[in-house]
Amino acid sequence: MKFWKMNGAGNDFLILNNLEEHLPLEQLPRIAKVLCERHLSIGADGLMVVDAPTKGGDFKMRFFNSDGSMGEMCGNGARCICRYGFETGLTGETQRIETTAGLVTGMRISPRLYRIRLNDPTTIRLDCSVEVDGVRYECAYVELGNPGIPHAVVPYANLRQADHEELRELGRAIRWHSGFPKGANVNFYEITGEDTLYERTFERGVEDFTYACGTGTGSVVAVLTLQGKVSGHGVKVHMAGGELVIDAERIHSQIADLYLTGPTNIVCKGEVTDEELSLNAGE
Repeated sequence: MKFWKMNGAGNDFLILNNLEEHLPLEQLPRIAKVLCERHLSIGADGLMVVDAPTKGGDFKMRFFNSDGSMGEMCGNGARCICRYGFETGLTGETQRIETTAGLVTGMRISPRLYRIRLNDPTTIRLDCSVEVDGVRYECAYVELGNPGIPHAVVPYANLRQADHEELRELGRAIRWHSGFPKGANVNFYEITGEDTLYERTFERGVEDFTYACGTGTGSVVAVLTLQGKVSGHGVKVHMAGGELVIDAERIHSQIADLYLTGPTNIVCKGEVTDEELSLNAGE
């Protein structure tokens, strides 16, 4: 089967076109788990599968985390798959992508720059502090779309200098915290200037930090916009993989529109020959 590998600000994905491959849906979690393993296969943060639309979109995006679990949506993945749709002729310069969390619309800004309208915040709790090992951490909670993509938003001083292992353990503890029944992606952030942030996200399904998280940056900026700490317009979020830009339109105490803009990169295109996917693997 043919694949593309892409990344959006370092968040990397494999793309399979099921309009051509006709893979059984029940096999997709295993395919994701095998192909996303970095040391044993191609490696990626997640697998995206293009499928036929059923709700008026240009096509459906099925998203799987690297552990094989299904994700509701992925912001950087959606930007990449919008470019895939344009490059392969499935869409024009605007895209309507069906996701588990709802319809996502995208726009081609330039050959590599894509902008999407993220799923609307369906839940925002600005005061949702959590306790870990006897220490209470300030926290907000956001869900984007329906069913919602869960995000914890946690301020962290001197984030760039933080001990990586300590931060990972804290991220893992908050990700599994009993206060978040669905679990949560954990977004640590530090305001570094006017409408400028630094962020690190511990992602569900990857169970580690990723180089970038689109829905995470959107959730952080939504919270900070409501708190009056950023303007909500052209907010620059720096992550390990690069810069993402968020626009959050505030109407009274609600976020009406949430947009994510950032780069895409087509890393390679090829054919999957991984023998572990054989029905007789292990023999």
